[in-house]
Amino acid sequence: MKKVNKTTQVEIQSKWQQIILLIILGYEAAGALLGGILLIAGPDGHLMDMPVGIMNGVFRNFLVPGIILLGLGILNSFAFVSVIHRATADWFMSGFALGGLFIWFVVEIIILQELHWLHAMWGIPVLLGWMVAIPLIASRNATGPKALLICGILSSIWYIAINIYVPLKYEGYNMASYTVSELSAIGAPTRVLWVLLCLLYSLLFAAFGWGVLQVAKENYHLRLVGYLILAYCIFGFYWPPMHMRGNEPNLSDTLHIVWAIVTNIFMWLFMGFGAATLGKQFRIYTIISIILHIIFGILTFSEAPNIAINSPTPMIGNWERINIGIFMIWVIMLAIVLLRRENRLVEKI
Repeated sequence: MKKVNKTTQVEIQSKWQQIILLIILGYEAAGALLGGILLIAGPDGHLMDMPVGIMNGVFRNFLVPGIILLGLGILNSFAFVSVIHRATADWFMSGFALGGLFIWFVVEIIILQELHWLHAMWGIPVLLGWMVAIPLIASRNATGPKALLICGILSSIWYIAINIYVPLKYEGYNMASYTVSELSAIGAPTRVLWVLLCLLYSLLFAAFGWGVLQVAKENYHLRLVGYLILAYCIFGFYWPPMHMRGNEPNLSDTLHIVWAIVTNIFMWLFMGFGAATLGKQFRIYTIISIILHIIFGILTFSEAPNIAINSPTPMIGNWERINIGIFMIWVIMLAIVLLRRENRLVEKI
């Protein structure tokens, strides 16, 4: 009976993943087809109420972008058909189609040199589609869960790397006294660069979440860790931006603080559930990590009010980066522990 129930559970999970992926592929295909046709029919952009000038001289008109967008619409339509028929290449078509749209949005943002709410409207579903397609892609790969668990290590390394690289592109930015969020603040010269590079972090961490789910099997607490990681990634796909120093805060700044608080709660939850399932040593390590994470979080928030009034924040950058580093190292350790456990299971078999 347990085997039947387990099989049914896997089938149900696979079914809703397929449904979500189909909705996203259909949505993106319809939008790309319609947008491409309108741009081709009206290369001057009048049919979509867009002036050619927004492309900053990269294209003379919207004809070429319209052709590319139409092609992406056709590609996503083929991917939709392959998924609905469970074709052998459904993983490849889904990844290829959504990857094409991802590149489209990245190039578009670079050309426009700004982020628009339409990017969230059409871009976030693409990222969600990738999240749903990840286990589909991994299931066709012999390395399976291990490759996804390695993504946890890569996600932390990538985030630390961009935290070193992006500040170099912001003249006057001081890592000791400026927060990470100021790299993506409204008006900051690194806003677009930071947002684009962080997308890869979210996708890598989401892949890790799927990997945790695949190795969790019937372990309730570990499954919660996987689901919480996925929820964390979805929640973090869009952060309401803060303003640069000295500007009067508004709703966006308030929401930015709310996002930060909720994000920390997510971290403590899956750190706690992870500690509950992976042995005494890892439990002790996690408890120490959570305590340190809270302490440096309090130190960060103690200086945060000075940002809006442009007062000195001499250590806020250090406090926040130590806080982030604690979490990133914990993720790496979780991935290593799970990889070792998987290796032991394989050796026993």
